[in-house]
Amino acid sequence: MTEGIKVKMIPENKPILGINGLGRIGKLTLWHQIGRKYFSEIIVNIGRNAGTTLEDIALYIEKDSTYGALHRYLYGYRAKRIIENLDEDKGTMLIDGIPVTILRESRNPGHIPWRENGVKVVIEATGKFTSPATPPDVKEGSARGHLEAGAEKVIVSAPFKIKEKGLSMPEDATTIVMGINDDRYDHTKHHVISGASCTTTCLAYMIKPLLDYFGPKKILSASMATVHAATGTQEVLDRLPKTGATDLRKNRSIMNNIILTTTGAAKTLGLVIPEMNKIGFIAESVRIPVTTGSLIILVVALYEESEHPSINRNLINNIYRDVAEKEKRGYIKYTDEQNVSSDIIGLYGPAAIIEGHETHTRTANISLDLSRFHKIPSDVLVDLNPTTIEIPVTQAVIYGWYDNEMGSYTNMLGDLTVKIASMVYQ
Repeated sequence: MTEGIKVKMIPENKPILGINGLGRIGKLTLWHQIGRKYFSEIIVNIGRNAGTTLEDIALYIEKDSTYGALHRYLYGYRAKRIIENLDEDKGTMLIDGIPVTILRESRNPGHIPWRENGVKVVIEATGKFTSPATPPDVKEGSARGHLEAGAEKVIVSAPFKIKEKGLSMPEDATTIVMGINDDRYDHTKHHVISGASCTTTCLAYMIKPLLDYFGPKKILSASMATVHAATGTQEVLDRLPKTGATDLRKNRSIMNNIILTTTGAAKTLGLVIPEMNKIGFIAESVRIPVTTGSLIILVVALYEESEHPSINRNLINNIYRDVAEKEKRGYIKYTDEQNVSSDIIGLYGPAAIIEGHETHTRTANISLDLSRFHKIPSDVLVDLNPTTIEIPVTQAVIYGWYDNEMGSYTNMLGDLTVKIASMVYQ
């Protein structure tokens, strides 16, 4: 041991959480875990100096343009400040009784002193290190660097994205959405875990009830569009594109534009619900100038088994209503309240809020000329008269709200974190 360096003596099973990054999800994860009180200590790495003093960082943590002040969010409008005992030299503060340490030395995950601080579970919330396949020793850093630095589990607060050609998904990596596929999490095998995305999480809770009720064979196709709040990657004012940029819309102002963009929700959904890989699925995204509160419009084509349509608005709503009543953890909510986006901001828990008032269905007969199907033998066609058949298909449109920051995603990520940590700190 190097002379003069003091190493903290950490009790073996003391649950300590590490958070890398203090952007939207990192900050709100800190809020969630401060309120939850599962972890006895939280270590936050920002990897650089911010402001002029630790007080500036504390004020950033305390105040939020979307959710208000931390103390009022947790305890109501009469609450007083809960951040105290700031120590500039040590980078420590007490937030509602929970010791929080701010690390400002390294941005490379492999150089963050997780081991020295007793951290076994890390939330990677920078949005930069999303590949589970990148080796830990690359110069720019990687998610696996957290493991080299002493963590046992890394939870990435974004979908996995493997950018390197030739690399495949490692066996110790998995994508988990609580209540959908968390039963597949293997504590002995999985060490790099993706919490998917806010959109994938909501979408999973919109599509899973339909899959469970109808089965994948009855779902002919599906598509979704997310009307999504702005994110930190967008520009406040128009900006000149970077060299080689192909999507010029990303450089336009989010403050006064509706911006068409892309989403990886369809691909990620296949990792969470493998049955979706057998169904034709399209996912699109539109960004709008609100700070949070998003909406998925899901369109599903369902095969009817008789000429009299049995799939209607009441049936679809009853499916969701029944699932919401049985889901004891509150991950899905059904409502007929005719909400607008601000109504669901900060709503604790549900990944999806089904807006039953706007569910719509239409049934139509699709004519198929069997003679145009090359896989049907010609001798079979001779015996068919006529060769045209009609198949009833019902198209259902379902709306699902989600608070893409705190209410939905961060709370779901918090449950995933505690589940994983409970197995680490046994």
